[in-house]
Amino acid sequence: MSAVATEKNITADLASVIEKNIASLPSQMQKRKEALDAFKKIGLPLNKSEEYKFTPVTRFLERNFDLSVSTQPGKLNPAPYFIDGLDASVLVFINGVYSPAHSAIKSPGITVSTLQDALLNNNSTALKYFGTLADVNADAFTAWNTASWSDGVFVHIPKNVVAEKPILLYHIHDAQAQVISHSRNLILVEKSSEVTILEKFDSAGSANHFSTVVTEAVVEENAGLNFYSIQNDSGARHQVGLIQVQQANHSRVNTFTFSLDGKLIRNNLHLTLDGEGIESHMYGLYLLGKDTLADNHTVADHRKPNSFSNELYKGIMDESSRGVFNGKIYVRPDAQKTNAFQANRNILLTDKATVNTKPQLEIWADDVKCSHGCTSGQLDEEALFYLQTRGISKETAQAMMLYAFAGEVLESVKDPVIKAYLDQVISERLHKNF
Repeated sequence: MSAVATEKNITADLASVIEKNIASLPSQMQKRKEALDAFKKIGLPLNKSEEYKFTPVTRFLERNFDLSVSTQPGKLNPAPYFIDGLDASVLVFINGVYSPAHSAIKSPGITVSTLQDALLNNNSTALKYFGTLADVNADAFTAWNTASWSDGVFVHIPKNVVAEKPILLYHIHDAQAQVISHSRNLILVEKSSEVTILEKFDSAGSANHFSTVVTEAVVEENAGLNFYSIQNDSGARHQVGLIQVQQANHSRVNTFTFSLDGKLIRNNLHLTLDGEGIESHMYGLYLLGKDTLADNHTVADHRKPNSFSNELYKGIMDESSRGVFNGKIYVRPDAQKTNAFQANRNILLTDKATVNTKPQLEIWADDVKCSHGCTSGQLDEEALFYLQTRGISKETAQAMMLYAFAGEVLESVKDPVIKAYLDQVISERLHKNF
């Protein structure tokens, strides 16, 4: 049987599993069914799919998962995966299911709840915005998630409120056996408000596990959102995520994506700058070893005049790891006076490590300042030799240079506790693994 036929079969088999499972899932039944129809129409990406050209998620699913097996509830203690010293609202999801026993919501003046509760309680804001940004017809994994999600978080920051504490989302898999989970988040930051949200992925156990996570975020006029994603799962995690952000006039968004470990990671980040005076920053760092594959696909879509976006993604690939970066900047006809910049820089530490990078600009306006570029290479041998002449071992010198390379992304993190945590994790990783 050909590879194409096999991949079409897995789409049909998975569609049957989704259809069977929908009946047991509460809320949003109509949208679930519409998403299932979209999934059947799109199908999982085939080998020659341009968007998944270097990241064969379908092949990984076919080889490593029995999609008909139901995921069992997790029983692990999530405390070892918590970030020490960070005073925050904490929501824990184990195998995709909310764990109130391990969560602590501290949210005076704002709304933080599970998304399932918000929709079942007919929260008007959740009902208004759910499913309005993430397009089920654009990507099979978004459609799968929309049909199959079990729970997630709903965050609503009212007007003129700055959330004093970050909101932490722990997505933890108890991978003693195969796990497949689907999580969904909805965030609304109203006019002149601000919030920091951090998601972190971990697991215990050596079984293969797969997750989809879709986050929809609406950032209104003069509002701010800081969103961190820390992917440091030492297990056999396969994950596909989408963060879809809609920005209004004079809003500010900073996203940080740290891909440090895992089996296969696909991050889709789409920012729609639908207003004037918007400022958007996208930062990414991927430190890859073993045979990890990390793929970052980003979009900055400028639709109105006088806005600014800046993107910096840096990667370090060791052993047989593979990095992928595809960054798109769209400047629509009405988006005059746009400033948009994009850079992707990579270091390859072995002959077996690879990176595929594709920065893209599509501009339909004539009064803009836009640039993009990418570099891939090895460590500077002269600088490495210089440090060794100062009595520093080769291993330490290499770690120091790699830390300096990665530090440009870390410098942009403003929260001191989050920054200190990331600094420790990255430093330990570089000194131990590279």
